[in-house]
Amino acid sequence: MTIETRLGVCNLCEAICGLVLTIDTDAGRVTGVRGNPDDPLSRGHICPKGVSLADIHADPDRLRRPLRRVGRGAEATWEEMAWDDALDLVADRLAATISEHGADAVGVYQGNPSAHALGLFTHGRPFKKALGTRNMFSASTVDQMPHHVVAREVFGHQFLIPVPDLDRTDLFVVIGANPMASNGSLMTVPDFPGRVRELRARGGRMVVIDPRRTETARIADAHHFVRPGTDAALLMAMIQVLLSEGLARPASYVDGLDRLAELAAPFTPEVAAAVCGIDAEVIRELARDLATASSSVVYGRIGVSTHEFGTLCQWAIVVLNVLTGHLDAPGGAMFPEPAIDLVAHGLAGPGTHGRWRSRVRGAEEVGGEFPAVVMAEEILTPGEGRIRAMVTIAGNPVLSTPSGDKLAEALDALDFMAAIDIYLNETTRHADVILPTTSHLERDHYDVVFHAFAVRNTARWTPALFEPDDDQRHDWWISYQLAKRIAERLGRPLSPEAEAAAAASPRDLVAFMLAAGGKVSMDDLLAEPAGVDLGPLQPTLPARLATPDKRLSLVPEAIVADLPRLEAMLAAAPGGEGLVLIGRRHQRDCNSWMHNTDRLTRGRPRHHLLMHPDDLAARGLPDGGLVRVTSRVGAVEVEVSADADMMPGVVSLPHGFGHALPGVRLRHASGVPGVSVNDLTDPERVDPLSGNAALTGLPVEVVGVG
Repeated sequence: MTIETRLGVCNLCEAICGLVLTIDTDAGRVTGVRGNPDDPLSRGHICPKGVSLADIHADPDRLRRPLRRVGRGAEATWEEMAWDDALDLVADRLAATISEHGADAVGVYQGNPSAHALGLFTHGRPFKKALGTRNMFSASTVDQMPHHVVAREVFGHQFLIPVPDLDRTDLFVVIGANPMASNGSLMTVPDFPGRVRELRARGGRMVVIDPRRTETARIADAHHFVRPGTDAALLMAMIQVLLSEGLARPASYVDGLDRLAELAAPFTPEVAAAVCGIDAEVIRELARDLATASSSVVYGRIGVSTHEFGTLCQWAIVVLNVLTGHLDAPGGAMFPEPAIDLVAHGLAGPGTHGRWRSRVRGAEEVGGEFPAVVMAEEILTPGEGRIRAMVTIAGNPVLSTPSGDKLAEALDALDFMAAIDIYLNETTRHADVILPTTSHLERDHYDVVFHAFAVRNTARWTPALFEPDDDQRHDWWISYQLAKRIAERLGRPLSPEAEAAAAASPRDLVAFMLAAGGKVSMDDLLAEPAGVDLGPLQPTLPARLATPDKRLSLVPEAIVADLPRLEAMLAAAPGGEGLVLIGRRHQRDCNSWMHNTDRLTRGRPRHHLLMHPDDLAARGLPDGGLVRVTSRVGAVEVEVSADADMMPGVVSLPHGFGHALPGVRLRHASGVPGVSVNDLTDPERVDPLSGNAALTGLPVEVVGVG
């Protein structure tokens, strides 16, 4: 054996941890993975997913050559194809669909891993532009679109999303987020456990508000249960306290304080307490603590984004950080200044809303895409403009979007489907052609997206650790080839400029973008493979605001117009004896994949429904028994576990389970696929301002089976 040590990166989640890998170069395999202590952002941290990069690289399930489906349903088989034949087939069928039925007859869905792949970032746009369709969908409307809507309306750009300055804050309030499991989300924060220890060492504290005593809540200084779906009332009550008690101290460039006071007046702590389950005095004290702390920050994520008031929640969180005077201040909510700046360099537009509507329910376009919840109806509903062909890119929406069983039915009804993916899964099994990309260790990497959300400014270039086999292809090359071939078939070949940009390698494009930013060069990064430290977050407002007058309005009409709907919800006084369902994340998986890795699926089963012991007893259900969970749109049967960490009246199923493919090895090493929570989630439940799916707070019934 020839053993070498090389530096790498884990780009499976948003923490982007630096790695040290030992490699058997003769066998082309990884023999060891550990965190890189010299990485200026991750500081040696690693989670189980980072170690599993070796498993993905060697995974016998990973696809390496194009596949063509022969037959349909359970009788379908797969045969390998040559790359030129596969690309020509996809280009032929997509171009023919566009020629006969128009560009909108093609739909595109991009999954979460595409944000972690450099080549899809640099080369995905020419491919989508060649298609010319308005039927664009992504995982953004499953978990994060409220953030982008608020950023656009308040700060002037959809990617001006502030993150907690966790390394310097004294009070960290977490609502509807579990960074101990997620490693941060829209907050790139590797080594979260270490950073919480440092928070305590400097006399600070962390408060968690969540309907489950999560892994993060267990290490918090205080945890408060909150009724799912009522977070907006809680946050508005905290705003009301700051304004009514004269505790607000916004910056001089902030407008709308008087109107905000009028809008917040009805949302008293007593009104919020009646629905959210947190005592009114606790709400007051938390608001006062935020205002009087030398530094504080409120952070909210999946739990407050994925319900029917997701945008109001994210807006209220921004407002709280503004009112306490801790926006754009050390220890508060701040804006990273990455070496490649999505906003300053014009790499992403400021955001759009309502330029067009979906064909069936009239859902508005947000940020250039439609809500993922409308995909199935746009395929299944007859008539002019129906989606007849679909492309999925690094995504498994059958498991990860609402009413997944209905979407599976819809995908079977397509005239043609192609997938760019490294796995045969619950979604790609419906494709006529699967185009697999190289794996994470076989391609160069730079985190264009997640440096933009990091709690410290750093930059790092990571060359590929392995050369791909001769019959493997990079994601950027696949995107380029499809764009070129489709454009030629439609009689509108790429311009020389577009051709040159599409044919350039991601490394060349990253070098160009770094040079344009002026903070660090590619040569600098090559000389420091562990990464270059660009320093802590710095105040940048109001200069960095993308609003026309460089001022910040607390009361954008597009958002505050939704407050009467919240008041109506409060008047209806939700609650009672019914159960509501929430999801949950695990550190040892990536949403709907990585459940076929033995290293990550050992130990106690993670697919059970969690339920408070009192709720089990009230229904006469045994711990560990089989139960049927029923919502308005579906039912699943799953084992239930008693868990005193659940808020009474709330049950939890994990996201991304339910793997079962005919003719394919069960995609869970324990042999237990679990069930898909998205056979229960309702595509009619959305946040109307962002189109984001309302996955949490879903009313359900739970009864015993047998």
